Amino acid sequence: QVQLVESGGGLVQPGGSLRLSCAASGSILSINRMGWYRQAPGKQRELVAAITSAGSTNAADSVKGRFTISRDNAKNTVYLQMNSLKPEDTAVYYCNLVQSPYVYWGQGTQVVVSS
Repeated sequence: QVQLVESGGGLVQPGGSLRLSCAASGSILSINRMGWYRQAPGKQRELVAAITSAGSTNAADSVKGRFTISRDNAKNTVYLQMNSLKPEDTAVYYCNLVQSPYVYWGQGTQVVVSS
């Protein structure tokens, strides 16, 4: 059993910053991929950024240069540093863990970017 617990969401003004954290517990393998997805109202869930246990990353074009994903393998925790936030970043952000062939999701944390 795997559990993902997210934290760090909230309300921020445009141009502001937030840092999301996601701690994984349970049967965590040494080889996996952790990431963040988001879903805005009326839209499909989309990949924001992901990072493998080896440190390889990828990110959506819309967040490149503003968001940074990182992880602490010893703590089984992934972070998403979000800078220069825009109103269009408003969404529920979900933590994701892939340990092939299984995929796990967190419960989601709300991020609202508004003045």
